[in-house]
Amino acid sequence: MRTLPCPHCGKPVPIPYPLVAVDALVEDDQGRILLVQRRYPPAGWALPGGFVEAEETLEEAVARELREETGLTLEEARQFHAYSGPHRDPRHPMISVVFSGCATGTLAAGDDAADARFFPRNALPAEIAFDHRRILADYAARRPLTPG
Repeated sequence: MRTLPCPHCGKPVPIPYPLVAVDALVEDDQGRILLVQRRYPPAGWALPGGFVEAEETLEEAVARELREETGLTLEEARQFHAYSGPHRDPRHPMISVVFSGCATGTLAAGDDAADARFFPRNALPAEIAFDHRRILADYAARRPLTPG
């Protein structure tokens, strides 16, 4: 059984079930997808997101994570899909509820994001963390690129 450090004493605490996270699929007005470069392992580019905290709804968590990692405010958030593969995160079992929406504000990497950028969907970075390439492929299948 995997463990996480206790937030109070730092001792390992068993994780008997998957943790819950949220991720944000944000497109700009040119149809580019927002990704953050992770500051900490596992390395790679990822959708902005993170753990849902106690006393927080999924919607509050995804808005907070997006704001912390990119400085942007999430608008018109809609649940896109939930991902629950037991090995989707190499650190421990994780369920992620992915939201799509648009965002306002000035883009600036923050918190545990080393960088934050919009990428054309047909020119994504090679190193994408977790199962986020699959999430992006699922999103592209539902929102195909329009020519021109």
